[in-house]
Amino acid sequence: MKDLAADRIRNVCLMSHGGAGKTTLAEAMLFNTGVLERFGRVEDGTTTSDYDPEEIKRKSSISTSICPCQWKDYKINVIDTPGYFDFVGEVKQGIRVADSAVILVSAKSGVAVGTEKAWTRAQERNIPTVFFVNKMDDENANFFKTLDQLVATFGKNVIAFQIPIVENAKFTGYIDVIAMKAKKFDKDKLIDADIPSELNDKMQEIRSALIEAVAETSEELMEKFFDGQEFTAEEISKGLRQGIKDGSLVPVFCGSATANLGVRTLMDSIVEFMPSPVDAGVVKAQKSGKDEVCELKTSEDAPLSALVFKTIADPFVGKISMIRVFSGTLKSDSTVYNTTTGKVEKISQLFILRGKKNIPVDKLITGDIGAVAKLQTVNTNDTLCTQENPVVLDKIPFPEPSCPCSPADIKR
Repeated sequence: MKDLAADRIRNVCLMSHGGAGKTTLAEAMLFNTGVLERFGRVEDGTTTSDYDPEEIKRKSSISTSICPCQWKDYKINVIDTPGYFDFVGEVKQGIRVADSAVILVSAKSGVAVGTEKAWTRAQERNIPTVFFVNKMDDENANFFKTLDQLVATFGKNVIAFQIPIVENAKFTGYIDVIAMKAKKFDKDKLIDADIPSELNDKMQEIRSALIEAVAETSEELMEKFFDGQEFTAEEISKGLRQGIKDGSLVPVFCGSATANLGVRTLMDSIVEFMPSPVDAGVVKAQKSGKDEVCELKTSEDAPLSALVFKTIADPFVGKISMIRVFSGTLKSDSTVYNTTTGKVEKISQLFILRGKKNIPVDKLITGDIGAVAKLQTVNTNDTLCTQENPVVLDKIPFPEPSCPCSPADIKR
């Protein structure tokens, strides 16, 4: 993959109720970037992120996996998490290293308990969130019913950026509410189309709410709004980005991951509106051995701070530690200080994971996600840094076990 600056990285966590289509969406995103020649299917056990034999057997995710891809000179680290409640610890691992979240909702079944739990986790992390109404190609899909449920459950700041166009019970395109233009799907392209007359009033209603939300992002825009002046395209784009960043605006997109419809538009919106790792400005950490909070710049030149957020036991490679760099740069063939154990660790060859595939890299910059093998004394939630600037990053708040137990040999 091409080396990109930290401001061109997007760490996006996919969450939802079980079966809403997260893994298929991740597969579609990889396919659209040219990483995959063949579009895998969950039913066939051929997707990139569900590679564990148990996942293939169950036909559902049980572990969080990372699927990095490059889209229009941006790197999107797609974090695919399980939807079933048994694996909430995996979801907490994924959301801890994300800078934004995409919550999938089935256009057929609407808002579910898992949707609400996903929203709660995103709010706990205080990260920008968008909804993707999936399965629009299903014959029982109902976008407006789902949208009403989203607004009723999560608030009036949930606003549709798109309105689906359905002709003869077939999902054929969408209206871009921001640009007030209609698009039709034509294989892997979008073509201009006329806005259906029956959807024009709905579009105007939603766009009015959208413009009002943009106006609320700054005093200058609010004054202009009350003066009855039109916003420029640049002002709208800036206001949308600010609203999404501070949570005052929660966009809703639509599409079908299985049919790969609307996914490219979602990817465009991720790189345009979602924050990069450097947008936070600083990351807070605790000075090692002290009851004192410090701030580290989210810059490649800042002191290193990285969190081991997941550990994998690979049958061929051995122990793999998955890492998110929050500040500074982590390099292959270097040494780091583990503030949990107080030991110096030797970093060998770094690599990025795309499902089960290992791709060697020379370094991981601020905001990037990768892995290293055979760190025998390093465990999940350990902070890796420099001895000159020892810090401790916030740990992943794993849930307490409801039924503590341990394996035993029944023959003894």
